[in-house]
Amino acid sequence: MADWLTQLGELPTTLLMGVLGVVMLFDAVPLLGVLVPGDVAILAATGVGGPTTGAATFAVVVAGCLAGWSLSFLAGRRYGERLRRSRLGDWIGEARWAAAEGILQRGGGRMVLVAPFLPVFNALLPLAGGGLRMSYPRFLSCATLGAAAWAGLYLALGTASRSLAGLLPGESSPMLVTMTVGLVLAGAVAMGTRRRLRAVTGA
Repeated sequence: MADWLTQLGELPTTLLMGVLGVVMLFDAVPLLGVLVPGDVAILAATGVGGPTTGAATFAVVVAGCLAGWSLSFLAGRRYGERLRRSRLGDWIGEARWAAAEGILQRGGGRMVLVAPFLPVFNALLPLAGGGLRMSYPRFLSCATLGAAAWAGLYLALGTASRSLAGLLPGESSPMLVTMTVGLVLAGAVAMGTRRRLRAVTGA
């Protein structure tokens, strides 16, 4: 793991941003996002990047999220029921699919806004939104706000964690400390979001 992170840190900034964009695109696709979690990718990019890469990281994360979610939304709009009855639907599970639809029906667009903070559902809600014939402009506006909030949060957590790593004694890896502390703090945020979601939708 440490060797992989070291190699990642040696990538040119342009290539690093390209890899991050592809990861964010895949993170928005059901099942693929489990293989390469987007939050880990953002924290890793923040840990190896310098102060000048923050704006680029933010833009790439938002663009990658919107591209992936838009593809999922359009796939749900056109192939929703077919996908639900396919092997992909079996892997996702009918319970999760029904829960995603219930969340959108109760909470509407504001649930798309918090989708980035919900593992698994962040990829499933756009697919369900397309299947439910949600307006794409409404979906895109809510998704943009959600992606911006999510990217901003992880960048802030990563930057704060990287600063903390610089204060620690010894030769600890700044990126490992950034990812560890960032994921712990982000986990607390995700748990709070889930509780809030249950209070609002009952799901």
